[in-house]
Amino acid sequence: MAAEHVDVLIVGAGLSGIGAACHLQRENPGTGFAILEAREAIGGTWDLFRYPGVRSDSDMYTLGYDFRPWTGERSIAEGGDILDYIRETAREHDVERHVRFGHRVVAAEWSSEQARWTVTATGPDGAPVELTCSWLSVCSGYYRYDEGFRPVFPGEEHYRGRLVHPQHWPADLDVTGQRVVVIGSGATAVTLVPSLAGAAEHVSMLQRTPSYVMALPGRDPLATALRRRLPEGAAAAAVRWKNVLLSTASYQFARRRPEAMRRFLAGQARKQLPAGYDVDTHFGPPYDPWDQRLCLSPDGDLFAAVRAGRAAVVTDRIARFTERGITLESGAELPADVVVTATGLQLLPLGGMTLAVDGEPVDLAQRVSYKGFMVSGVPNLSMTLGYTNASWTLKADLIARSVCRLLRHMAARGHDVCTPVAPAEGGSDPFLPLTSGYVQRSVAALPKQGRRAPWRLYQNYLRDLVLMRLSRVEDAGLRFSRRATASDPAPAGVAA
Repeated sequence: MAAEHVDVLIVGAGLSGIGAACHLQRENPGTGFAILEAREAIGGTWDLFRYPGVRSDSDMYTLGYDFRPWTGERSIAEGGDILDYIRETAREHDVERHVRFGHRVVAAEWSSEQARWTVTATGPDGAPVELTCSWLSVCSGYYRYDEGFRPVFPGEEHYRGRLVHPQHWPADLDVTGQRVVVIGSGATAVTLVPSLAGAAEHVSMLQRTPSYVMALPGRDPLATALRRRLPEGAAAAAVRWKNVLLSTASYQFARRRPEAMRRFLAGQARKQLPAGYDVDTHFGPPYDPWDQRLCLSPDGDLFAAVRAGRAAVVTDRIARFTERGITLESGAELPADVVVTATGLQLLPLGGMTLAVDGEPVDLAQRVSYKGFMVSGVPNLSMTLGYTNASWTLKADLIARSVCRLLRHMAARGHDVCTPVAPAEGGSDPFLPLTSGYVQRSVAALPKQGRRAPWRLYQNYLRDLVLMRLSRVEDAGLRFSRRATASDPAPAGVAA
């Protein structure tokens, strides 16, 4: 029996996958598609993460879809509100019925003779399921859903308290009156500490290296003002563009004037912390701003918890766990009833699926990225990876629209195949420009980027808007063709 065929197969029903499906419905009506989702619910990250205080790490006016403005009161929104927003979007645009839950994609193989992908997944009952598609859109994010990064600490087997990882937060965990240690200094730790501090006896954020933390209003004052004077859509669009321009300018300033940005962030922290607080030790990283992601603190909640004495930041290294807590290399002891290991993510390119083109396995690490969403030598495949310095959805929307534009272009000109071609000089720069531990542990498995457009990732929405929406579809980075036949010679110029 022949496998079921769809025009476009989307992998993942999270923020990116639902957005990609909605763009298809809006911009390419009549295109047949299906969405394969490994879990049993829509929402991706926002359905998986249930730890206290889980929220957006960028403003919702840019994290929301460009076709459905965010209308919530809070600019930095709680995870549950974001999950509702994604699910409501899926229902409103009638893509919910296209989702097939419990389908984990494990492999995809391209056939040049048929000009289609054969995608293998494990179904809800564990049995293999096959579908074919003309275009494969991978919207599974870039980290493992089943487990986060979890180092093993000396002596932890002797610890008698509760040890949890935020990626799988226990529903029965009550920290009321407990002494809690959160290990980590990234976005998850910065979110958890003030959230837990409200109920716990005391919370310590134990960090080996500090992060830059910036306080932002939880509600956007401009949005509040504009909503009184403008229609909802116009107000949201104005705030969205204000935030795009402000975040772009802030990032560019930080990269060009790192010392000035460092002084600004330190000064902001100093104003919100007790007099004499050692800001340099606990909020002064040894790296430049945006070498790693900058953490947001809505309404300065982390600083407020420290100022109130409900939380403390401890910068030290773990010597070993004890029965009742943690001994630090400095000799200090941190008593803990609960230890939360907010130690990061594990990257998993393409959701862990394997790729092959005409029987040859694809090693992503040997490929060059095209505009940050396709890879050289791999036809009719897109992958959605958002910005590291701005809202994920800004790039996800651009990618979804680019795929729709490519599909229309191919249909209009009778093309069956669109294959990115690497630049003559190849690519050597890492795909993600961050020095964060979770990136450095896995970046070697991602494609490389080149030194010039369209193979360069600029992490700049305004440049990408021109490159992906306004420039010509056909450029030096793409090769279009019709379906190959057995008598055709092997395609030329499709180097890895």
